[in-house]
Amino acid sequence: MNKSIQIKCIYILFLFVIISCTKEDTASSGSFQGEIEFVKTFGGTKNETAKSVINTIDGGYAVFGYTQSNNGDVTDKANEGYDYWLLKFDVNSQLMWSKTFGGTEDERGQSIIQTLDGGFFITGSSMSNDEDVSVNFGANDYWVSKLDSSGNIVWEKSFGFEGLDQAFSSIQTLDGGFLITGILDVTASNQQGNDRNSSLSRHSGGDYWAIKLDTNGTKQWRHFYGGSNTDSAFDVVQTEDQGYIIVGSSDSSDIDITNSKGTYDYWATKIDENGTLVWEKSYGGSEIDQGYSITKTMDGNFIIVGDARSNDLDVSSNHGSADVWILKIDPSGNILWQKNFGGSSFDSAKAIIPSRDSGFYIVGDSRSTNNDLTSNKGNNDVWVLKITESGNLEWQKSIGGTEIDLAFGVAELNNNSIIIVGESWSSNNDVSENKGFSDVLIINIK
Repeated sequence: MNKSIQIKCIYILFLFVIISCTKEDTASSGSFQGEIEFVKTFGGTKNETAKSVINTIDGGYAVFGYTQSNNGDVTDKANEGYDYWLLKFDVNSQLMWSKTFGGTEDERGQSIIQTLDGGFFITGSSMSNDEDVSVNFGANDYWVSKLDSSGNIVWEKSFGFEGLDQAFSSIQTLDGGFLITGILDVTASNQQGNDRNSSLSRHSGGDYWAIKLDTNGTKQWRHFYGGSNTDSAFDVVQTEDQGYIIVGSSDSSDIDITNSKGTYDYWATKIDENGTLVWEKSYGGSEIDQGYSITKTMDGNFIIVGDARSNDLDVSSNHGSADVWILKIDPSGNILWQKNFGGSSFDSAKAIIPSRDSGFYIVGDSRSTNNDLTSNKGNNDVWVLKITESGNLEWQKSIGGTEIDLAFGVAELNNNSIIIVGESWSSNNDVSENKGFSDVLIINIK
């Protein structure tokens, strides 16, 4: 064979191998790009919403929120007051059972965890003092229930005073107990609800409220943190030193808040295992910025997500009305990096979880159609983002119909797919059916 021809053949073969490998690598790395497996709705003729979802030890998942209906998919409820609603699905996403919990007044479920014994711990707020709820201390109380693996109540507890006291998050602690966090109406409680001496600092409005329980639900301590305006805690994680970081938003600039940036800020409080305040940090700019969810990272740090209207101070830029704002902090609360994603309208993140590939899934809602978004089906869409460990956007997807569709929780399953939950008012485009006003929305993405 002519030497020049031989060289050309080798070169062509080399290019073929490179192109083939590149295509194969691209297909392999991009095989999971947010493909929708299913979109389902559950509910009756009134209002339902899902606030939390967890993967369960049997390979399935559990969805938790609240329901107003007493018909349709809601089969064990007599009245049209709001009750906690728990739906348990198997590994094939088939509904195994659903149960409601509450009394004759309103109960709003917010958070579910699976406990070390295979049961569940559900958290929210209650206005009842009958049926499943043994006592009410006035208006809304924290109401928590320990369930067995079949959803039967093992024990339940209420905590609160005369005002609107609302629990939003809970975790099982390293000692087998529980920490519940949310909002205490300090003004209505007349400064009660604190096991430390607060006589020198008169709080008011709403404050972060943390209650530590032992494994049987007995209160070990309770503390509130905040200032003279509105401080709302939405999520909590336990730290390696047995303490906790609580996150949410603050409108205060006094008492426990020392470095307020604007109208509302992300506010993170680090407390020790006994509830004593170790440090507190405000993050944001001069506009309204609200944090909703926190997760640990593999390198021992933390990521907080929510929405930011600011484009100054800690917030480097803003695409429009509000952006998803992602903030990575170290164990001392120092900012490591921050990033924002969104379009020219309102975009918000409500939950973040780590993914098995060291990245993170973020869910919330969006009204935008530009910049980081490629579509909007109408009004608010569910918005899901996949980011890398360093906060770079891998992919994003908007899901919904022409009405309001919102996401509040996300879980990664054993098959590496994700379940997103929230509420939907739509009955078109991605959402095929609406059964009442708002329905529980469940989305599976592979």
